[in-house]
Amino acid sequence: MDTLQAIHTRRSIRQYRDEPVDEAVIKELLRAAMSAPSAMDEQPWHFVVITESDLLRKIPEFHAGADAAKTCRAGILVCHEPALEKIGDYWVQDLSAATQNLLLAAHAQGLGAIWIGGYPVEPFMEGFRELVSLPETLIPLAFVALGHPAEDLPERDTFREDRIHRPGGWGQAAT
Repeated sequence: MDTLQAIHTRRSIRQYRDEPVDEAVIKELLRAAMSAPSAMDEQPWHFVVITESDLLRKIPEFHAGADAAKTCRAGILVCHEPALEKIGDYWVQDLSAATQNLLLAAHAQGLGAIWIGGYPVEPFMEGFRELVSLPETLIPLAFVALGHPAEDLPERDTFREDRIHRPGGWGQAAT
């Protein structure tokens, strides 16, 4: 699958088959995540891999939007370590780029995935901290549920001309 195809066909998958995710594939997904750009090459991230079913099933208990964790067979918690910052204030962008790489790599590998937010909602962040005994030195940004998809979502075109603008032409669609 080429890059543009992966970008245009990736969907948020919420239902998964009861089939494990291969550890070698998870490592490849993490390699892709860590290939994301980061400000000043800080790479301020840590990744917590969760494959224990009992832990995954607990996530919807503290995160109302995380029902996908009930059927996923693996998940990756994307975390920030402030001590790795050189210039600061770019970590959300850095970790978001890593999370998007992770989602695209999962899709390219034939897996389904969904980005489940954590930061800045304190009950979600605290729930993830408690779930995996996360050190206080790390901040959870997002959780990515992974698995073999049990749903086949149709492709859709989300391109919108009316969202493209040029300087001095605000309010008018680009031509």
